Amino acid sequence: MLDNVKSSLIKNYYYLRPFIPRNIQLFFRRAVVNRKKLLCEDIWPIDEKAAAHPDGWRGWPDNKRFALILTHDVETREGHEKCDKLMKLEQKLGFRSSFNFVPDRYRVSKNLRHNIEANGFEVGVHDLNHDGKLYKSIEIFKKRSVRINQYLRDWGCAGFRSGSMFRNLEWIQRLDIEYDASTFDTDPFEPQSKGERTIFPFIISDNSIGKSYVELPYTLPQDFTLFILMKERSIEIWKRKLDWIAEHGGMALMVTHPDYMNFNGSNLSKEEYSAEYYRELLEYIRSKYEGQYWHVLPTDLARFYRNKFIKINKENILKVHKNRNSEKRSFLMKKIWIDLDNSPHVPFFKPIIRELGNQGCS
Repeated sequence: MLDNVKSSLIKNYYYLRPFIPRNIQLFFRRAVVNRKKLLCEDIWPIDEKAAAHPDGWRGWPDNKRFALILTHDVETREGHEKCDKLMKLEQKLGFRSSFNFVPDRYRVSKNLRHNIEANGFEVGVHDLNHDGKLYKSIEIFKKRSVRINQYLRDWGCAGFRSGSMFRNLEWIQRLDIEYDASTFDTDPFEPQSKGERTIFPFIISDNSIGKSYVELPYTLPQDFTLFILMKERSIEIWKRKLDWIAEHGGMALMVTHPDYMNFNGSNLSKEEYSAEYYRELLEYIRSKYEGQYWHVLPTDLARFYRNKFIKINKENILKVHKNRNSEKRSFLMKKIWIDLDNSPHVPFFKPIIRELGNQGCS
């Protein structure tokens, strides 16, 4: 009952937010964040249980220690105007990233999108209006999903992220995507605060409609939370979490916002932080972990993960075929099903098992 009340209050706040003065919004959010920070020390910024490897995990390509994915959510027209500067900063240090735009909130420059892709970066769709109402009802989602899919096709995008990390992973099946990035391993400061408790990708599927996509949770704290709400004045939390992810061989996925970055080095507004913090983190990654991380775009990682786990599960099924002893074959087949049932992240492979099982596994 209490959870439902909290959920209702949070949703109502986000629906009313456009009518609340910005200073009051920030005051309210800072108060909530500061209280939660004390209550959630055991799961933020690190939730130890999130380090568990997926079933059958064999590591990243080329024996890299961990994966690194950089993403940016461009929430306003002001952020849109800063994308070139952010892209050049990353290029200079040898990194690439994805830029996620809100298509119906401001005009997204076709030239900017082409420039991003021409330089080896990626473009994604970030919600539709970013007004907190995408998941208010299934009817609203169905209606908006038509427009979202149109933007995905027109822009040639493979990925999506919801605004404010509101999400319904089942409804997202309606989007024509290869990956979604609307979740996190642990972030109690988001409106839907329940984390996925994993620093690895996972697959969401709906066998009834034959669709699936890879979910990429972000695993490093968001810049807005750290530098605007918590008013941190160093990147120590970023570094600590990154080192922990590297230690456990996970996926370091960042969400930053050009909207809140100041590239001038002075005259910071109340909702800006120096872009030097971001530069410092990239330099830290490059210097401490040179040659140890697999740095790719979100689409590349999603395709790798899907292909890898299809291969792993096919190999498991072939072991069943090769075992001529019917009793052992039955045991192995049962074990595969149990493993999958106990893992919420790989239901995509049950149809594969069922299909191959019909070809001589019985």
